[in-house]
Amino acid sequence: MMHRLPVLFAACWWGSLTTIGFLVVPLLFAHLPSPAQAGGMAARLFGAQTWVSLVCGLLLLMSLRGDDGAAAERSALLFLVAGGLLLALLSEFSVAPRIVARENLRLWHGVGSGLYLLQWLCATALLWRLARRSPA
Repeated sequence: MMHRLPVLFAACWWGSLTTIGFLVVPLLFAHLPSPAQAGGMAARLFGAQTWVSLVCGLLLLMSLRGDDGAAAERSALLFLVAGGLLLALLSEFSVAPRIVARENLRLWHGVGSGLYLLQWLCATALLWRLARRSPA
């Protein structure tokens, strides 16, 4: 059962990124009365998503630490986790404050969206690799 935990953690990470970024936030902008209200709520959700990413990433790092699989595969998995975590932290602590301050909003929103997409791609690749592995 322990060999299935990394798949569960990766699925939670991927699912939360997918739900927030590709479903909930677009619905906020479609249904709330003003873009300012939607943007404020989206900022809170993306902040919460950062913490979900950190928890899932740290749980993944701990569960992969004892992995006795091939060294190259383990390195690739750890690279994807570390990359996703770095992207989440960059978004939260470097890009988000600039968006909130409305500093060159178009540029920073684009950078933030790009970082979110890259984090989603890391989580997708991680989940894909973990799900195809044979049980220990």
